[in-house]
Amino acid sequence: MKNKKNIILLAIAIFIVILFGLYRYYIYTMQDQWSEEEMAIAAAKQHSDLIKVTRTEKSVWDNVVWVIEGKDKDDRSLFVWVPFTIAYKDDETSGAKDSEYKVDETSGAIHSELLENGLSESQIKAKILNELPNIKEIRLQLGLFNGNNVWQLFYREQDHYYYRFYKFSDGTQLGEQYTLPNR
Repeated sequence: MKNKKNIILLAIAIFIVILFGLYRYYIYTMQDQWSEEEMAIAAAKQHSDLIKVTRTEKSVWDNVVWVIEGKDKDDRSLFVWVPFTIAYKDDETSGAKDSEYKVDETSGAIHSELLENGLSESQIKAKILNELPNIKEIRLQLGLFNGNNVWQLFYREQDHYYYRFYKFSDGTQLGEQYTLPNR
């Protein structure tokens, strides 16, 4: 009887140690992402009228950009595009180059727009469904494409996956659709 109790306690202790290890691994793998997001939020607040953050999204196409959604001092919906650049630093001991992303704070790189100056997510969805009625939407998010603030659509039509880009300001499609190869 005592032996069974010890085995159960040992199994519980091992389970707790495994859970703690998984938790620490998750923290370790997400740490860079979270710090990048915090840098983007700080830059967005510094370079725009952003007061309150409601949502953040990371977009990667030509460049890495964080889009911060929030409210300004007048409680209007505001989007801020915060581009990142890669910064290389030499490791003197190994001779290897280490890289990390840094906020691109060059003139005009960080851009903000009020929602009223562009299309909302529901407006762009309605426009897309009108143009492409047979698609299965996978993901719609804000991003940058060829220097333009865009809605980036990733979708499936029949057996293919595609990307399309629509200007945030008026919903005009930029470029053509980009087809992903079949698997």
